[in-house]
Amino acid sequence: MMNRFFSSKNKIENLSEIDFCQLSDYHEVLHAFARTTYTSVYVIDYEKQAFEYVSENPLFLCGHSAEEVKEMGYAFYFKYVAEEDLDLLAKINSIGFDYFEGTPLEERTRYTISYDFHLKSDKRKKILVHHKLTPVFLTESGKLWKAICVVSLSAEKGSGNIKITKQGLNDTFVFDLLDNRWKTVKKINLSDREREILQLSIRGFTINEIAVETFVSPETIKFHRKKLFSKLKVTNISEAIFYAANNRLL
Repeated sequence: MMNRFFSSKNKIENLSEIDFCQLSDYHEVLHAFARTTYTSVYVIDYEKQAFEYVSENPLFLCGHSAEEVKEMGYAFYFKYVAEEDLDLLAKINSIGFDYFEGTPLEERTRYTISYDFHLKSDKRKKILVHHKLTPVFLTESGKLWKAICVVSLSAEKGSGNIKITKQGLNDTFVFDLLDNRWKTVKKINLSDREREILQLSIRGFTINEIAVETFVSPETIKFHRKKLFSKLKVTNISEAIFYAANNRLL
């Protein structure tokens, strides 16, 4: 079952000294990053087919300690990913590696794949999470060796929502599960007012307080919020904040 999550195209053997030279002090960077974010962070080692690092953030742990999840590795998925989403994750693994194989070797660490799936919490309740995977280290031959994964609450309505972004590129590549192919979608652009409303909302400002802060009427703020919700396809400000954060719109 574990092989569903590992591509034969990315099988890693005989790591070189040059490969290992990349690793100097990177664990300290991981620990520092995990301490400064509300998201869960973990690292996949594709050579060992295991989790190399798991942060202490409880969202991804499902009631376990970080060390316990690290020891479980991919068995964690089979235990805590909702059964109806396991095939989806296998599909994402397959199409993700196929896409990765088609990118220039020197650009591969600039790509991030993101998607949503359900985790079963320690109380067996399902929560929808947003998962991002970014290559960190490649082998000399360009295979994916280690990847950092960031998990947060999702603002979407259901699982899937498979996207690939590239650093420095505005377009987003979205996988259509019905047509079974990638499509190019233009990145959502927020207006200055919409971005301002999001930033103030993150700080806990109410509509009336945002109006005072921005020297406009509450009705104007409501108008821009409505446009923002429509643009992001969300129904409230909390969903808008999650969506904007997960899609790097702020």
